[in-house]
Amino acid sequence: MKTFLIFWATPIVLLGGWYGLSYNNISFGYFMLTRQAHDMVFQIYGDILGIPPETIPPLVARAIVFDSLFVFAIIALRKRRAIAAWWRSRQGASVSEAPILDSAESLSRAP
Repeated sequence: MKTFLIFWATPIVLLGGWYGLSYNNISFGYFMLTRQAHDMVFQIYGDILGIPPETIPPLVARAIVFDSLFVFAIIALRKRRAIAAWWRSRQGASVSEAPILDSAESLSRAP
């Protein structure tokens, strides 16, 4: 499972890091991190896909969100017994914390 998470997170972190640095033109002397390279990469992808380059980042963000939800669903499916036990313990704790009123005498007599 750890290997699965590493293979899922590594491309997301690398892509997010490159996108953030190149979008803000923080290049550290590398051409690939410049805004010029950023625009060129999205222009090439836009030409290949036949869509405007400015529509690609939201599409990638939605794909990352969908993939992340899918990965977390797989993890939840594998750990469903532990999650169910945790949920039952949380529900039991919240019920016992509620004050119990024994009779009508303990209720407020305010008009």
